[in-house]
Amino acid sequence: MTILFTILAIMLFCLFVEVPMIVGMFLSGFAAILIFFPTMSPLIIIQQFVAGVDSFTYLAIPMFILAAEIMCSGTSANRLLRFIRSLIGHICGGVAITTVGTCTLFGAISGSAQATLVAVGKPMWGELHKMGYSDHHCIGLTVNSATIAVLIPPSILMILYAVSTGCSVADLFICGIIPGLLLFVFYSIYEYFYAKKQGAVIIRDRRASGREVWDSFKQAILPLGFPLIILGGIYTGICTPTEAAAVSVFYAFIIECFCLRTLKFKGLCKAIMSTGVTCGSIFALCAAGMVMSWVVTYANIPQALAGAIINENTTITHFLLITSIFMLITCMFMDNIPAIVVMTPILWPIAESMGVPVLQLGVIITIEAAIGAVTPPFGCNIFTACAIYDKSYTEVVKGVIVYMLIALALAMLLVFVPEIATFLVD
Repeated sequence: MTILFTILAIMLFCLFVEVPMIVGMFLSGFAAILIFFPTMSPLIIIQQFVAGVDSFTYLAIPMFILAAEIMCSGTSANRLLRFIRSLIGHICGGVAITTVGTCTLFGAISGSAQATLVAVGKPMWGELHKMGYSDHHCIGLTVNSATIAVLIPPSILMILYAVSTGCSVADLFICGIIPGLLLFVFYSIYEYFYAKKQGAVIIRDRRASGREVWDSFKQAILPLGFPLIILGGIYTGICTPTEAAAVSVFYAFIIECFCLRTLKFKGLCKAIMSTGVTCGSIFALCAAGMVMSWVVTYANIPQALAGAIINENTTITHFLLITSIFMLITCMFMDNIPAIVVMTPILWPIAESMGVPVLQLGVIITIEAAIGAVTPPFGCNIFTACAIYDKSYTEVVKGVIVYMLIALALAMLLVFVPEIATFLVD
């Protein structure tokens, strides 16, 4: 356990002196080897660093991100917004529910909360203001709705978890569908009653005519084909998740560059460069996380933690509650990508020894990582929102609390009723 405390102390120190996370993760693993295993060859660090990104499944991540970047650079997100708004914009809280619905749909394209927040949150900000919503409500709605993207396939966090545990990416994607849709329903119900309580303060859209709905559907039909191609290809067995990611890039390129003609060569180059920067940071974190994970595993830390946590009275539900709290706190202080990479190799051996299904643990870890990303004090999406909306930290935090509580309620429901997530696979 001394090794674990040493690793955590080094990481916390690096966090508070604002050293990049990858440096803190690499230094903590390197220092643990030098201090506790001085006879071990330093070459093992390089080997594990390379092994951290040596996975065919990881190829899906840059391709899904590139597809989302291409869609963001074009008009696909706005077309989806207009179509969903034409359907439900006239009901009580319709524009807010449109925001939640579009985030859910765009999440089935990007798999990333940040990409969804940029693609949907920014254009809906002004529209929500026009309808009478306050600043902090607009922020809370868009930031938390964007987190649905990490539950709805193709979730990048789920891909990272699947690689760490060796479980099926496709099965884990299936397990994320119902929780993601439930979070959409819960947020929508809240928005309906919030708008009803505000009364005349919140303005509704006029009901769209059948012709207007049909016109918006025709404009959105190509972007709507995106999740059908990705999910349909995976679940019919036509292609693997990695192959589906490649198809998604090709599809995004064709519709934005040739069908809709909204993306020029300069915009395509910008999307590719942005993808490179994002993936560089993700894979660097994965590589550094592998060094840490190897040290933790070699030192038998999961077994030591299991002995401290588990006794004859510990049930699977108790363990999942502990895991939920642990992951939530971790993601309050750390970006959810390194949190998944570092914590999964620690938690999975303990869960496996207790008979916890790997898919159930994956859904719990993913939703807690999503909640932690919008939870004060250091939830990463809070700072993303500060940058996007040019708002203060306190104003952003003020808006996210109620949505965070709704998501926590869903997380607890999944702990006590895991069949909600896994029955589609079973």
